[in-house]
Amino acid sequence: MNSFEKILFLVVITTLAISRTSVAGDPDILTDFVLPPNSPPPDGNFFTYTGFRSIIDGPFPPTFKAVKAAAEQFPALDGQSVSLAVLIYPAGTVNPVHTHPRSAELLFLTRGTLQVGFVDTANKLYTQTLQQGDLFVFPKGLVHFQYNADPKSPAVAVSAFGSANAGTVSLPNGLFNSTIDDGVLALSFKTDVPTIQKLKAGIKG
Repeated sequence: MNSFEKILFLVVITTLAISRTSVAGDPDILTDFVLPPNSPPPDGNFFTYTGFRSIIDGPFPPTFKAVKAAAEQFPALDGQSVSLAVLIYPAGTVNPVHTHPRSAELLFLTRGTLQVGFVDTANKLYTQTLQQGDLFVFPKGLVHFQYNADPKSPAVAVSAFGSANAGTVSLPNGLFNSTIDDGVLALSFKTDVPTIQKLKAGIKG
């Protein structure tokens, strides 16, 4: 990343991190913040997350990568109804179709271009090609994707969530890397068991 991208990246993270949605996906807490059980009295370190440092000057990964700052990675977010993820898309890679059951996703594209889309409950597809600096919202719980169609250039985005644990349900993994009976999947997709088994082998491979 060049210096402009670094500054923009940090500004976006800071702005989104201090923003709170008016309708949160997490229950309200009765204290200023939540400490993990048996924790010592907190200091500034408890409220600081350094997990993004490695991606500022690090090389791009060979496949799509999501670096998260949610309650699991950053316990200070517990009860704060906010989390972030930095999404890195090498050329030609995809963030497979998935959902976030507990939050909408607000994606800010800081580098490159992305093809994005989601499907609503009426099975209507909404798509857009995002340019650097664009913002796109994926409504809570709806199936969506992001695809870097550029064969040469990477893309980077920052996503904000109105939950400390938005959850991610990957449809390919959830369906074809699970213990759901092959016959049930074959009937659901109006195909045969050998086709389902090929799909499962491709996901696991």
